[in-house]
Amino acid sequence: MAQRLHPAEFVALMAMMMATVAFSIDSLLPALPEIGRELAGGEANDAQLVLSAFMVGMGVGTLFTGPLSDSFGRKPVILWGAVVYISGALISWQAPSLEVLILGRVLQGLGASAARVVAIAIIRDLYAGREMARLISFVMIVFTVFPAMAPLIGKGIIEAGGWRSIFLAFLVFSLIASTWLATRLDEPLPRERRQKFRVVSLWHALREMFSIPMVRLSLIVQTSIFSVLFTSISLIEPTFGRIFGLSEAFPYWFFGIGMLCATSSMVNASLVRKYGMRAIITVTQAIFLVLTVALFLGYFAMPHEPGYGIYFYTYFAWQAAAMYQMGLTIGNLNALAMEPIGHIAGLAASVLGAVSTVVAAVISTVVAQVFDGTIMPQLLTSLVLTGLAFPILMRMRKLERHSDS
Repeated sequence: MAQRLHPAEFVALMAMMMATVAFSIDSLLPALPEIGRELAGGEANDAQLVLSAFMVGMGVGTLFTGPLSDSFGRKPVILWGAVVYISGALISWQAPSLEVLILGRVLQGLGASAARVVAIAIIRDLYAGREMARLISFVMIVFTVFPAMAPLIGKGIIEAGGWRSIFLAFLVFSLIASTWLATRLDEPLPRERRQKFRVVSLWHALREMFSIPMVRLSLIVQTSIFSVLFTSISLIEPTFGRIFGLSEAFPYWFFGIGMLCATSSMVNASLVRKYGMRAIITVTQAIFLVLTVALFLGYFAMPHEPGYGIYFYTYFAWQAAAMYQMGLTIGNLNALAMEPIGHIAGLAASVLGAVSTVVAAVISTVVAQVFDGTIMPQLLTSLVLTGLAFPILMRMRKLERHSDS
């Protein structure tokens, strides 16, 4: 067993690893208008591709980083991931065109997937039972608060050094995290516990997973919810800037949403034992669908004035609900999907994360490209996806009852 750090330092290190993803996405949001003007010929919709590119890279990387860490060890995979991430940051920093910037962002996503996936594996390597649950809860508190702060941090960096300086900040962030890991944490996975990496194992895991109805249905619903979230992230800054004229205020409102959403996991933890995972998912989706229908109908009745008005506050409340539902659904959906495939949990987690992330990134990219200066593309996407999730949730209910009987 590797020597353990003091729990406080260990939590801070793991939280920093997992925060790589949030920092790489949310802190870049204030830079989108400038990126659009400089590299996209004023096509603001094209600037949002830098977010989608990162998500696609992260999704693809998620499929491999977990199994690779099982074979080669946790630290080597994270450190090589940091090399890829830093290379992507350098390419993005010097990008002469949007296409090169997108390439750099894909590499960043690939590299960040190592920190995102392997950090959880490290916690499982070193801790078990209630101690593991306690440490994960502390890590998640930091992890959920940091995304709220990221746009504010990004705004300060961009104001001080221009939008390209944010990629130097990514580089420094990764260097600090990887150096901290390399010098302070011993390898947590001894050689005798490692498993040989086989691509065929991924194929067999895929076949087994998709042969189980509960796994298939959980994945579809999870992909739907991720698509709503990624679309929200892609369009929230353009919505604040182009529709409401509130670009300068955006990071502060986003901070408010993030701090509110940080409570959703705690709410879920207090309810899940009493009501069950699928019931919470269904009720959460029902509430969000009602809110979406209400906003869709109200859209045609309310005045569409810029600035602070009924239009803005209604949209803001709905946007907060779209992000809040993540804490009440994604963890529960993962648990439902993993129940019948616990014997391939590591591979299954990688596959579930990869498929849902990549498909959601593609959907959000398409929606972002048709953004027309109104909230309608995002609203219709959320309405369709959430509406389609309901028949699937009802099917999951029947499967759940059948398994209990």
